[in-house]
Amino acid sequence: MSSAPIIHDTPDTPDLGAASDGENYFNRELSWLSFNERVLAEADNTAYPLLERLRFLSISGSNLDEFMMIRVAGLVGQAQRGIDKTAIDGRTPSQQLVAIRAKLAELSERQQDIWRALREALADSDIYIADEQRIETQAHDWLANYFLEEILPVITPQALDPAHPFPFVQNEGMGLLFTLTRDADKEQLIEMILIPTALPRFVRVPSDIAGTGEAIYISIASLIQRYAKRLFPGFTIEGDGLFRVLRDSDIEIEEEAEDLVRTFRSAIQRRRRGQVIQLELEEDFDPQAEAMLLEQLGVHEAAVIKTDGMIGIDGLAEIVSEDRPDLKFDAYSPRYPERVREHDGDVFSAIREKDIVIHHPYESFEVVVDFIRQAANDPDVVAIKQTLYRAGSQSAVINALIEAAENGVSVTAVVELKARFDEEQNLKWATKLERAGVQVIYGFTDWKTHAKTAMVVRREGDSFRTYCHFGTGNYHPITAKIYTDMSFFTADPRLGRDAARMMNFVTGYVEPKDLELIKIAPLDLREELYRRIDTEIANAQKGKPAAIWMKCNQITDKGMIDRLYAASQAGVSVELVVRGICCLKPGEPGLSENIRVKSIIGRFLEHSRIYAFADGRPMPGAQSAVFISSADLMGRNLDRRVESLIPILNRTVHDQVLQQVLLANMLDTEQSWWLNADGTYSRVEPGEKPFNCHRYFMTNPSLSGRGGALEAGGVPKLSLRKGRSG
Repeated sequence: MSSAPIIHDTPDTPDLGAASDGENYFNRELSWLSFNERVLAEADNTAYPLLERLRFLSISGSNLDEFMMIRVAGLVGQAQRGIDKTAIDGRTPSQQLVAIRAKLAELSERQQDIWRALREALADSDIYIADEQRIETQAHDWLANYFLEEILPVITPQALDPAHPFPFVQNEGMGLLFTLTRDADKEQLIEMILIPTALPRFVRVPSDIAGTGEAIYISIASLIQRYAKRLFPGFTIEGDGLFRVLRDSDIEIEEEAEDLVRTFRSAIQRRRRGQVIQLELEEDFDPQAEAMLLEQLGVHEAAVIKTDGMIGIDGLAEIVSEDRPDLKFDAYSPRYPERVREHDGDVFSAIREKDIVIHHPYESFEVVVDFIRQAANDPDVVAIKQTLYRAGSQSAVINALIEAAENGVSVTAVVELKARFDEEQNLKWATKLERAGVQVIYGFTDWKTHAKTAMVVRREGDSFRTYCHFGTGNYHPITAKIYTDMSFFTADPRLGRDAARMMNFVTGYVEPKDLELIKIAPLDLREELYRRIDTEIANAQKGKPAAIWMKCNQITDKGMIDRLYAASQAGVSVELVVRGICCLKPGEPGLSENIRVKSIIGRFLEHSRIYAFADGRPMPGAQSAVFISSADLMGRNLDRRVESLIPILNRTVHDQVLQQVLLANMLDTEQSWWLNADGTYSRVEPGEKPFNCHRYFMTNPSLSGRGGALEAGGVPKLSLRKGRSG
């Protein structure tokens, strides 16, 4: 596969002097841990139902696992190779690892404290988790039978001695070590049982046995420990201990890979055998068995976490599915856009009338599926082109593309193999698509195609019209129910021509020239954002209104941060909503006193990227420049991924994105955290009139998707409070 086109030089960024020593920036990894700390805080939020709090606890565990497998693994590798390249804050990999492990210990202890409190609270609501006191005779008999019939056939005890080599423990694998004494000769030995991933993490005792209205859960590990004597007849069990392994799970692909599909299949196999990065042990783990584990697993650089609580916090997700609606958020059904309904469900007719933006998850992802599904069955559609980054394991979009190809439509799908942890699923989809006759393209070897774009070319009269979908999120039906994202539909011929050029760039390396509206990373997206920031700086210096509002998931790029610092120093008001990592230091006198950063953590995961600029008029206003994007403000997004920046020109859509979606995020007080100049976060004070942006969107229709009903009923108008937004 040929190499990527040459990236144009980026404009110089302001010289901040002392910035070179890192004092003006927060560490990326520690900022991420602060984000997960905020997620964990939601598990301790008594305003949430109990099972939702348990969900947040589980998410915090899953987040930490991925952080260890990717970010910490990368730092460990750098430290082992003697790489001293410093992070944005000036720390070496070794220095970062020291700080990370100290913070991890705090987070782990906090997780266990919250777990113990939640377990007690759930017991008060008749949900008992690993509560041995609840196991009565009838339940004991049922569990014993379950162990014999469902567990015993699939587990394999293995002696650990010279005749039995130490078994391989896969990534995220859990196992039990038993210290035994043979009754006949008193000889001691150690046995290992690896817990198969096919088994559930918890077993639920049937309600008719547990008791009316009660739910009793026992972990698989506890069940094996409870009935271990049946595994080892003739032995006395002296002790046992549970452990869990996390391995390096990053995938590195050589630029000269000749067959990308074969290379990724091989890399996925290697990932399962990566270096051990973390070993979790029970607090009272046998010292002799622990020493053996450390030696056999080669755990020298990795963090060893000991806990007197639960190992594998992420597994609690299984219990969240318990059928107790009284302990969960009220069910929410997303709205289907009124504008499409007014056109009898014809998505293309609705788009032809006027551009539409759909706000997920408040508005149904089904309209995106219908866009592709209707195209697949429309005899006037001649071509569909779409990028696929993450599509999920059950994707109606993929099935619609297959149906289109089978109906004779020319279908091109750009499948991104480098979508982390979705590589295997994407390989399966690519194979299935190719078998149906879809032209599958894998894009660049060294860049990810992260832009979310779908094009439908339709014959209308004597010419062709291109309909486009641009998204801030993935074509993933599951995450679309919990991630806040924007779906922008348009038949603007300028955007259609630009989308076609962008697709040709990915599929044929044809670098686009003279793009009319869209900006593309890594070609000119960074330059466009720089230009917009510089315009605000110039306006502030001329005494004109100057403001920047941005909503994204992460800000880590030094060049972009320095540009925003320069804007602050020029007097530009900068309001940032950054859900996760933020290396920018706000509120620092002489550096960033005009910048405020907030993070919103709540029922839905904030994921949309919106960039807005006052452009010489009061913000927010009709003249403000507004963009949606697939890109965060990270070096990887701006320089090493194919991303898109889409201007919003239609007045109704412009008002929705700026004066409804972005403004509501600025006004939120119930789910927001301020980032302080010292790197800590503090909850926003709700004030006399608390505002919850998620609740607002759940109870108020969108502007552009509202259709004719907008004139009839309207949407409550949001406005800035006295002073700056927030």
